[in-house]
Amino acid sequence: MRTLRDRIRHTLLFEVIALGVGVVGGSWILGRPVEIIGALSLMFSGLAMGWNMLFNWLFDLWDQKYRGSAKRGFVIRAAHASLFELGMVIPGIFLVAWWLSISYWQAFIIDIGFSALFLFYAYGFNWAYDHVFPVPKEA
Repeated sequence: MRTLRDRIRHTLLFEVIALGVGVVGGSWILGRPVEIIGALSLMFSGLAMGWNMLFNWLFDLWDQKYRGSAKRGFVIRAAHASLFELGMVIPGIFLVAWWLSISYWQAFIIDIGFSALFLFYAYGFNWAYDHVFPVPKEA
């Protein structure tokens, strides 16, 4: 199982890369100023970091209990990324609607679009992270 220090490194790396992509891409796609999307991205980052720490801890507990030391293949990684993004959608809708002063429907569409993008990002990031920083073997 990963240590708290490793989880913090994982979360910070994930968010720093996501912020770079989210601010530039979000500003371009939504046609909003970088500082508006940057502030929104920072709020999302805070939300995501808290959820990331909690979700990954719970997922690791589940994985260790029900799967043991089996490698995480495509299905487990896809489920991991999908469940994480699903947990971000509802608070994301309220945050986007409030910050951009748009309807909940518009916020839902924006949130789903970015969730789809980050679904692929989360899958790729976690795959790469597991290869660069493998889970330590238990003694």
